[in-house]
Amino acid sequence: MTNINALYISIEGNTRSFINRLTAYASQQHAIDDSLPLINAKEISEQSDFDDERDPFFAFVPTYLDGGNGIDSGVKELMTNVLGEYIAYHNNARQCIGVIGSGNRNFNEQYCLTAKRYAHQFRAPFLADYELRGTSRDIEQIYDLLTKQVNESASKEA
Repeated sequence: MTNINALYISIEGNTRSFINRLTAYASQQHAIDDSLPLINAKEISEQSDFDDERDPFFAFVPTYLDGGNGIDSGVKELMTNVLGEYIAYHNNARQCIGVIGSGNRNFNEQYCLTAKRYAHQFRAPFLADYELRGTSRDIEQIYDLLTKQVNESASKEA
């Protein structure tokens, strides 16, 4: 089984918390059934050196906007731009096999807007979303979804 690679950015710690819990859940599942994948997570920040990603990955991105409603009055993203720049670096976008978004449902149409925009920009599917730090159910559902996506991707390459 191929492991799940995840790139993420965390501004206030919500995404980091979700990734840490997702990684722990994957380890638990792998301990029960060693054919299930583990998670290799890599946090991208302003201090990150840009690398060429050689393996498929999922991008986890929260939404932080400053101005505009994202629909008819534009949008100005802030704080998560370095992850987008990292994915756009060299051929990294070719390795992005899906985007998972997070945000606050109170922001209506802006909820997970950055992830949806990344999915469009990098021609990768928008796979899932969760609110703020996510729930245990979100962890289980997203792990199952990523496992399925990795299996499908691996079988296409075979």
